Amino acid sequence: MHHDCSQPIVHRDISSSNVLLDSKYEARVSDFGIAKILKPDSSNRNTLAGTYGYVAPELAYTMKVTQMCDVYSFGVLALEIIKGKHLGEYITVLTNSSTRDNVLQLSDLLDEHLPYPEGRVKEVLFFIIKLASKLLFA
Repeated sequence: MHHDCSQPIVHRDISSSNVLLDSKYEARVSDFGIAKILKPDSSNRNTLAGTYGYVAPELAYTMKVTQMCDVYSFGVLALEIIKGKHLGEYITVLTNSSTRDNVLQLSDLLDEHLPYPEGRVKEVLFFIIKLASKLLFA
């Protein structure tokens, strides 16, 4: 994202309501109202901004804006797409490694309106969930 920019831009609000599909069904991030250009040799501190449930915990605690803020939000968004809705309390469970392996089942993270996946689809979904979960505590 923003590969043509000389300085990195952090969107700070990657949420399902800020991702639009173009005419070829390719995802585009919209609403750059709270985007921030990261300045080298700067603390990049700012006020808390973003959609509740997508804001990286470290941003809420430190008010320091980094590219990892968008990485966290993207992980939340990826899991939301698989679940069919925001994960809510499951995000807390996913970020806590001691409870993550013991409490969550694959079915907890899947859209309950869709049939349970089988075979290769199940493998791919499990991989995406694992990857997205790692983004939450990268």
